[in-house]
Amino acid sequence: MRKICVVTGTRAEYGLLYWLMREIQAAGDLELQVVATGTHLVPRFGETVREIEADGFAIAGRVDMLLASDSAEGVGKSLGLGTIGFAETFARLRPDVVVLLGDRFETLAAAQAALVARIPVAHLHGGELTQGAFDDAIRHAVTKMASLHFVSYPVYRDRVIQLGEVPETVHEVGPACIDSLTREPLLGREDLEKKLGFPLVAPVGVVTYHPETLCSLSPDEQVRVLLGALEGFPWGTWVFTGSNADTGGTCIREQILAFCARHGEPCRFVESLGRRLYPALVAASDVVLGNSSSGIVEAPLLGTPTVNVGDRQKGRLRPPTVLDVPFDAGRIREALSFCLESAMKGQARRQREEACRRNPAAEMVRILRTWKPGGTKGFYDLPRGRD
Repeated sequence: MRKICVVTGTRAEYGLLYWLMREIQAAGDLELQVVATGTHLVPRFGETVREIEADGFAIAGRVDMLLASDSAEGVGKSLGLGTIGFAETFARLRPDVVVLLGDRFETLAAAQAALVARIPVAHLHGGELTQGAFDDAIRHAVTKMASLHFVSYPVYRDRVIQLGEVPETVHEVGPACIDSLTREPLLGREDLEKKLGFPLVAPVGVVTYHPETLCSLSPDEQVRVLLGALEGFPWGTWVFTGSNADTGGTCIREQILAFCARHGEPCRFVESLGRRLYPALVAASDVVLGNSSSGIVEAPLLGTPTVNVGDRQKGRLRPPTVLDVPFDAGRIREALSFCLESAMKGQARRQREEACRRNPAAEMVRILRTWKPGGTKGFYDLPRGRD
């Protein structure tokens, strides 16, 4: 029986991996090994490993790697601790394949450990660009350490091949979030409000902001511009979610908590909404604000427009319902006002209907079942004359 080890380090990543994990778990010829790391194990971030267990997944390994400091030095040290922890965990579990998603530094630690242990890596969502963060370099580095690739769109497949990966190992299966949108009904507004513990007074906005790690502005300056745009803006409910563990994430979180304390009931802070509440809230909202990839990928598929601030997601494919704005409070307010137009919401709904026609998890499991990892990886050179 082939042992498939799935590594997850954040609430958002787990939401994307959930249906793949379910498909592996249900396969009679595959054994699922779940390794939790990163913010899943940290109480301050909601200790979301408990959500994974509540969903019926046994945790085969825990790699506790995050130091309290999210300074550049602290994150670098956390990366080193993660590599040590994954080396020990993989030696104990002896997986046949390690499945990794995206571009987090926790993912890089796992990829490094698997590489030197000669365990093949299957990587999801490679070939994408996020030019405003060091995640971009991490994603491409993990691509080069992986032997099997599941990408979301044809242009990303081309980019992975451009990095020298053999075309036969690069599979375009669609965005991983599609399964969550098509295989599980979203919570209705009444149930959503009951689980949140507060009413959603319209208009509703969801705010998720992470450090733009390559920005000339400090994380403190970045979030001050965003929050300044919301001062005095007429709104019903703002729901803020917690920032990630990148350099400066703690500062952003503290600024948001202070903003919510000053403004009271219209502003709500939820550390982690989880894989069911988050999509339901986005679908029930009028706009998503911030710089999370969920605003670029999931929100349009949930029928909700996005105001994307700064360059953290620069280079990612985006539909017309994503409005890009710089760090300028006036421009942010203008974009928010524009998103309240009913035509914007309707356009986003049509995009969802067109996109949700794939079953990425089932496609990936079919390939994982039959894939025969080779020995040494080759390097694919693009044909002469190709751009």
